[in-house]
Amino acid sequence: MSAPPFTLLYQPEAEKILIDLRSKQQFATKFRKVRKALRLLEQAGPRHPGPHSHDYRSIPGPGGVTLWESYVENKTPSAWRIWWFYGPQDGEITIVTIGPHP
Repeated sequence: MSAPPFTLLYQPEAEKILIDLRSKQQFATKFRKVRKALRLLEQAGPRHPGPHSHDYRSIPGPGGVTLWESYVENKTPSAWRIWWFYGPQDGEITIVTIGPHP
């Protein structure tokens, strides 16, 4: 694990969600919030207090890696989150998916 800035990599599911959010006007506000949270992860890193990043213990990440959760929203019904893991290389964060908290 290295210090910020990080390179963000996106798994296909996360890419699809970003494309869907960007392409529909009704999701413009949600898309701005997601972009802000991703920018914080990339530039300030997960230790920044804004996204409240913490390990997500309910589900293991791909290949058994630790899956992390960062807030897009808080104190909102069905608040959105970003699920991610460190790697595969040092200085990289892989975004697994983005969506409402289960």
